[in-house]
Amino acid sequence: MNKVVFLDRDGVINYEPGDYTFEVDKFNIINGLFESLKTLKERGYQFIVITNQGGISKQIYNHNDVKSVHLYMQECFEQAGIELLDIYYCPHHAVNEKCICRKPDSLMLEKAIARYNINKTKSYFIGDSRRDVLAAEKAGVTGIQIVMNDSLNNYLNQIN
Repeated sequence: MNKVVFLDRDGVINYEPGDYTFEVDKFNIINGLFESLKTLKERGYQFIVITNQGGISKQIYNHNDVKSVHLYMQECFEQAGIELLDIYYCPHHAVNEKCICRKPDSLMLEKAIARYNINKTKSYFIGDSRRDVLAAEKAGVTGIQIVMNDSLNNYLNQIN
């Protein structure tokens, strides 16, 4: 079984400016991210991104915008020597519809766990909000809440 660190996107991977990030030129990787992920990779972890993208539901941006940002993000990861197993995103928002994929629900995590044969007891979900931790708990994964836009280096001691 695989050990995975699930990563929220905005505020964990890229700088969260306080508004939706849906343009490549505004997608800025947080300092120290790749060094932290290399340490976790050496510990045997793989990586999957789990992100709410409710701006799609609100018609602020569309699926193609998200796909462009994710393609760019994957290229950044590849250039740093870090492989992303997958990226899951929920396009819904509670103001417009109900779903079970949007965090704090856990469907995105559960799909990834089943698809990639993930050992839940040896995996973590790093997020910058309580809803990330709640989604982790619902899926049986340890949740770690970080300060938005903080370096993951400050939290590596919480991951075995």
